[in-house]
Amino acid sequence: MTAAPEQVAGRTAFGPRFLAPLVLGTLLNAINSSMIAVTLTPIGRQFDASPAHTVWLVTVLYLATAIAQPIMGRLVDRYGPRRVLCTGLVLVALAGLAGMLAPSLWVLLVVRVVLGFGTASGFPAAMAIIKQRTSALGLETVPGGVLATVATSTQASMAAGPTLGAFLTSALGWQATFAVNIPLALAGLVLALLWLPADQLRRAGSARGIDLAGIGLFSATLLALLLLGTTPSMPLLLTGAALAAVLVWWQLRAREPFLDLRALAGNGALLRTYGRQALAYLAIYAFLYGYPQWLAHTGQLGDSAIGVALLPMSLTTVLLSAFGNRLGIRARGRLMLTAATLLAGSLALLFLSSDTALGVLVAVGFCFGLGQGLATVANQTALYAQAPLDRIGTLSGLFRTSQYIGALASTSVLALCFGTGVSDDGLGVLGLVLCGAGLLLFGLTALDRNLRGLREA
Repeated sequence: MTAAPEQVAGRTAFGPRFLAPLVLGTLLNAINSSMIAVTLTPIGRQFDASPAHTVWLVTVLYLATAIAQPIMGRLVDRYGPRRVLCTGLVLVALAGLAGMLAPSLWVLLVVRVVLGFGTASGFPAAMAIIKQRTSALGLETVPGGVLATVATSTQASMAAGPTLGAFLTSALGWQATFAVNIPLALAGLVLALLWLPADQLRRAGSARGIDLAGIGLFSATLLALLLLGTTPSMPLLLTGAALAAVLVWWQLRAREPFLDLRALAGNGALLRTYGRQALAYLAIYAFLYGYPQWLAHTGQLGDSAIGVALLPMSLTTVLLSAFGNRLGIRARGRLMLTAATLLAGSLALLFLSSDTALGVLVAVGFCFGLGQGLATVANQTALYAQAPLDRIGTLSGLFRTSQYIGALASTSVLALCFGTGVSDDGLGVLGLVLCGAGLLLFGLTALDRNLRGLREA
């Protein structure tokens, strides 16, 4: 049987040489997000820092990445994806070297900020390069498996990060978790220069200056609102609201705004995709950070056993990210299953106690693994279809920012539920909050008519 033209194009134009640098570019953020978890204690010992200080090594990367994603995306649209990807990889390599030689915790904090900006170039650049190649080949959709490969690289590296970090730390010291960025980033840089297409010459009129004021206002607004999620206070709330108002005013009057609010307001389908991604990851991260604490509180499982109990969640996430598009279920169906499985897992939290059987505890994690594995590729498929080619970088960056907003909002949810200590009652409150998020997610999906005509990617 003769292969369809799209299948032939997928095997050649989207083969391993094309995908390898994109995968390396996108996995760096996830692996640096998770690898740091096992190094906080040895770093604290070396620099005589308390956990309250070392935890900022986690927080600043999330904050920097959430701010940097749309900025890097805007630069992708302005200067070209390969240029921005290569620049980001150089930043990652330099940050790896600086982290390996860092003389203090404060230097490490700066290094993590640089890592956040460098790794933030990967996803928007990858989405732009994929969409450019699809458009150049005259294909209506990207061949199946391409977006799944990018998503799986992120999910797998996030899952493998703590194990890799523990191995490197035990063998070579915590410095090795920064040094590993050097060969990974340089390999990505070489492969990008060899195998990715050179950026096209800029179109006439696109050489106008970038909206630096808009970028500054956006960064300040997002920083205030994200900090509000971790340290609620009235001054931060008022500051964030004032900055948001000024940002909207400026973006509506700028000739070439950083955020085209009018265009975003007219693209309701894309805004709903952002909302789905934020809600899904609020539930996923609240569970991922809160559930192990509750399992430890029950005393049923030791630390290593807790990791084993959550292993099915990690494996399910990776497998569904890789092969979910082969289930024969369209993107809308997978998003409906995402909402249903996250809602089912959230409902189960209401009935758990210290006497719950181990099999049930594992099954709850399995529900959240199903939701995470199904959500990412399906929402990326929606983003790919809904974002115009000339703004795919910026809009992809905002997509990742919506994910990080959900992740950071989960810390506020956990503070609400476990603020006075981990308990069965606190887990019940967490279940109620996540049920609300699950119902909102289900409504955003079920009532979105745009998803019904979404072509699979």
